[in-house]
Amino acid sequence: MNMEPEYKPRKWRVLGTTPVRRDGIDKVTGQAKFGDDVHLPDMLHGKVVRSPHPHARIKRIDTSKALAVPGVKAVITGADFPPLNQAVVAAGEGGSVSMQDIADNCIAKHTVFYDGHAVAAVAADSPHVAEEAAALVEVEYELLPFNLDVREAVKPGATVLHEDFVPGAFLFPTQKALPNAGRLQLASGDVEQGFKESDVIVEREFTTATVHQGYIESHITTCRWDSDQHLTVWTSTQGAFAIRDFLASILNMQLSQIRVIPMEIGGGFGGKDVVYLDPLAAMLAKKTGRPVKMAMTRAEVLKATGPSSGTYCRVKIGAKKDGTLVAADLYFLFEAGAYPGGPIAPGALCALTRYNIPHQQIDGYDVMVNKPKIKPYRAPGATQANFVVEVVIDELAEKCGIDPIDFRLKNATKAGDRLIIGLPVPPIGTVEMLEAVKKHPHYTAPLVGPNRGRGVSYAFWFGAGLTSSCELHVNVDGTVNLATGSADLSGTRMTLAMQAAEALGIPLDDISSSVSDTDSIGYTFQSVGSRTTFATGYAIIKAAEKVIEQMKHRVAMIWETDVANVDCTIETAGVSDFVDRNDPHRRMHFKQVAARMDETGGPVSADFTANPHGVGFQIAANLADVEVDPETGKVQILRFTAFQDVGKAVHPDYVAGQMQGGAVQGLGWALHEGYWYNSEGRLANSSLLDYRMPTSLDVPMIDTVILETPNLGHPYGIRGAGEVPIVPPPAAIANAIYRAVGVRMTTLPMSPGAVLEALWAKEGKPASVKVA
Repeated sequence: MNMEPEYKPRKWRVLGTTPVRRDGIDKVTGQAKFGDDVHLPDMLHGKVVRSPHPHARIKRIDTSKALAVPGVKAVITGADFPPLNQAVVAAGEGGSVSMQDIADNCIAKHTVFYDGHAVAAVAADSPHVAEEAAALVEVEYELLPFNLDVREAVKPGATVLHEDFVPGAFLFPTQKALPNAGRLQLASGDVEQGFKESDVIVEREFTTATVHQGYIESHITTCRWDSDQHLTVWTSTQGAFAIRDFLASILNMQLSQIRVIPMEIGGGFGGKDVVYLDPLAAMLAKKTGRPVKMAMTRAEVLKATGPSSGTYCRVKIGAKKDGTLVAADLYFLFEAGAYPGGPIAPGALCALTRYNIPHQQIDGYDVMVNKPKIKPYRAPGATQANFVVEVVIDELAEKCGIDPIDFRLKNATKAGDRLIIGLPVPPIGTVEMLEAVKKHPHYTAPLVGPNRGRGVSYAFWFGAGLTSSCELHVNVDGTVNLATGSADLSGTRMTLAMQAAEALGIPLDDISSSVSDTDSIGYTFQSVGSRTTFATGYAIIKAAEKVIEQMKHRVAMIWETDVANVDCTIETAGVSDFVDRNDPHRRMHFKQVAARMDETGGPVSADFTANPHGVGFQIAANLADVEVDPETGKVQILRFTAFQDVGKAVHPDYVAGQMQGGAVQGLGWALHEGYWYNSEGRLANSSLLDYRMPTSLDVPMIDTVILETPNLGHPYGIRGAGEVPIVPPPAAIANAIYRAVGVRMTTLPMSPGAVLEALWAKEGKPASVKVA
């Protein structure tokens, strides 16, 4: 990790302000162009034929009846795709992935591995005709045994999904250890000795449900295959270059033959950095010679795109009587879905990182089950790991007779402490955050009334750097066009423009910010890992430095002096002044220099590609007050406060929005959300009526507290802000429920039925109803 102190304190002109979001009006009035707004001449529509079985061998596919439907132009199966030309590519936060797995996940070749797995696709003049024809495709299956539970999948004799597989490499590689799982082991110290030294030990088992990102816009793509064998793709994605790279491998094409145009994105949260429909639409377009548009229904999104892992976890942590943590032993089974590559590594790495524990070991497994291939979901793996550890930490604090915040303060990791992987912790305000929680009016306010409780949770996430490219072009009127390759998920066109304005010393209104396609900008990694404002912003600052240097040369030419005599000072009023060192009264403003570009050598522009390593860690904490109805098990959230260290809040309103949005999603994990499969292995809640995400009626106003400990790895001290907010809510709610009604919740979601079962167990009553 690059720990070079690049941060330089300064007085901010633009950062920390709250300008109005430029694309806001277009988005609320329907003017912004999303994936479904693409309409091309002579366009066809595609629909997918999907398996109704969780595990089956494909014996025969008959497409004749579908092809006979008037208006149907083509039907494809897995046999229509060429052999792969690349085995492994980079993929989002997932490190490298097997392209064979990605390709087979798009359309099954020989075996289906989950309910909803694609087996064929139809293109027709209208989506209704395509849907009718898809229903006529006949597929003969040989049903196979299936696994839906990670505990069953790792048992001896369990049904094996893949006789051979490439172990998952989500952040860290796993090693093939079991027929259905890769293994990751981390350790430091002597755990056995640590437990011998512990006075208090808590050991518990936990389960968490499979959950989906729940983005409102489904997966939508349009492909046009031109006569020169070039493919153009309009799609909703978190990373246009990733889509290009995946398509090149699956379709056996050169990268330069594919142009991906990213549309506005109606939510992603980690789930839109991979291909699903794109290869199918591309192949249908090639086969028909006409553009093909494909869109998933909500049921298809839930059944056939990547949710986040369900888990089984066993946690054992020991402490001394004075509250000092001594030892931890964690056993994690994380779902990978039908193919390897679930978030076991980030889950394991985030589980204990925020605490100083001298003796610890983590035994983690990336377990394949007959569910969709798992995808990242906002701090992937960390929410599940945080839930199970923070509940045990809370119990340890109680057994030691120590305030839960004081207990965490006593054991909080500080800058310079060593992580379990041996790296030092960079500067971050762990103590400052926990002190802020302890002093906050929410924590000190009385909470009165029966069945009410207050819970706290403390969380950690790494974030990412990775590659970003940008271009800056100065216009003769002194305005600047900024182009990047980073998909805008949350207003990053604004936060990137703000950094450009800060670096160039010009007003924000003079910056025009856009997202380019893959033919128009240098390679840029996906908008994942809380990296965009940090990493792409880093590239922009470096490009701005190149622009300023060019402008200094133009000024030197105008003044007929050496460039060494020209200084650039950025005034607080938002104006870059170029000053003659030998004559401070001789000055030129940025706009004045821009106006004379033609006579001094032509346009001024700069590009930069950055791969910054100084990623500042993210920490967050939550306070939650709840009231539990002991008759129904319903949990009502009374008050909720989110704390987060963001390094430097570029746009504080955006940061607060990220904190609030992430918290609400975390509350969905806590109380509502989960996949439910029936005995036949089919998803039983494949609609937003039955897959229950929280609404505004389910949550109170989320109060936010933004803290700023500068990240030394960024010139402006910026950390990522988008992922860690989802991590602490489930544990905060669980700990609040305990203080309300005296039961430790060990399952997610903590639905009314689950809470009732816990209350009945506490009272020694048999369950009067069977709760799923």
